[in-house]
Amino acid sequence: MRHQVSGYRLGRSTGARTALRRNLIKQFFTHERIQTTKAKAAAIRGDAERLITLARNSADATPDQKVHARRLAISKLGDNQLIKRLFDEIAPRYATRNGGYTRVLKLGPRMGDSAEMVILELVEE
Repeated sequence: MRHQVSGYRLGRSTGARTALRRNLIKQFFTHERIQTTKAKAAAIRGDAERLITLARNSADATPDQKVHARRLAISKLGDNQLIKRLFDEIAPRYATRNGGYTRVLKLGPRMGDSAEMVILELVEE
């Protein structure tokens, strides 16, 4: 039974998996669209949506709560410039949207190993 076993291991050790997720989310917020495998997209999609929600909800918070939200996001991503972009450019676009900020488009299998490839992108309003 798979009780209390969640997340995607992606065939990596814990540190490599954390670094992979962090780098994929950074690239996703930088370019607003990435091409990756279906498993990697599924692994980061929830984290990316949670970060956008965190940034969106901090817009109408107290100054202390805004600082706290930014610190939470920095602990997840570790990049101040990217956090500024997330809170000032990306999150205000979704001020009236209640979730569903990302879209997954299937591309088909990759030539080398037949891994299912997808495009993960931000939904435009």
